[in-house]
Amino acid sequence: MTDKGNSLFDLSGRVAVVTGAGGVLGGSIATSLMKAGVKVVATDIRQENLDVRVAELKNIHEDVIGVAGNVLDLENLRELAQTVKKQWGRIDILVNCAGGNVPGATLREDQTVFDMKIEDWEKVTNLNTNGTVYPCLAFGEVMAEQGSGSIINISSMATYSAITRVPGYSVSKSGINIFTQWLATEMALKFGEKVRVNALAPGFFIGDQNRAVLINPDGSYTDRSVKVLARTPMKRFGDISELNGAVQFLCSDAASFITGVILPVDGGFTAFSGV
Repeated sequence: MTDKGNSLFDLSGRVAVVTGAGGVLGGSIATSLMKAGVKVVATDIRQENLDVRVAELKNIHEDVIGVAGNVLDLENLRELAQTVKKQWGRIDILVNCAGGNVPGATLREDQTVFDMKIEDWEKVTNLNTNGTVYPCLAFGEVMAEQGSGSIINISSMATYSAITRVPGYSVSKSGINIFTQWLATEMALKFGEKVRVNALAPGFFIGDQNRAVLINPDGSYTDRSVKVLARTPMKRFGDISELNGAVQFLCSDAASFITGVILPVDGGFTAFSGV
């Protein structure tokens, strides 16, 4: 007997686009969606990473397409949206995992904001802001036409209070928050209640982009890590897979009255004063 309550969380047969799918975050989310029976379009700017990811995903089931592309190329994204629509008829889910920090955009401890290279500021703000806005425009338009869909953007702990050394990343991720709320409002008012837009704000996870500032060469925690864990009631870093349930929930019918939300998945970091 099927538990009808669980059908609220059922995503089987839906079609999802995951940007940055060649990375750790995008790959984890794409894998979890595939395991939930979702057809996945995996896209990444790095062809070699994408090829490896698609091969992994095909071990789950065959309904996966890998497309190399740049999230900063709006016309290319629009062409991809139409390709997906022709093949699978619709787009139900967009998860914007492309983004993050870029080399050179993190200030060293001996630097101040006045030492920041403007070209690095522009790279990181463009990647995170337009790298989220453009896919929302390209794939969100299909959702608007069909009258349903769920967009998930990726925010950050750096949007709640100032985190030292990452000014460009902090500002661009803060922009994603208000864009998420704005687009959620626009979609609901003009295209109906079934087109929803939300964001996740991941807590502290150790990945390729931040490993050097959180882990010493000998494997011990840096001073920065010690400060992070002191403000995290769960007293640990998160595992990247712990974002997957939140993504599936926000994309499911169980979240049908949730839009414009920035959901922290942070082990209590944003709730704790440190005292």
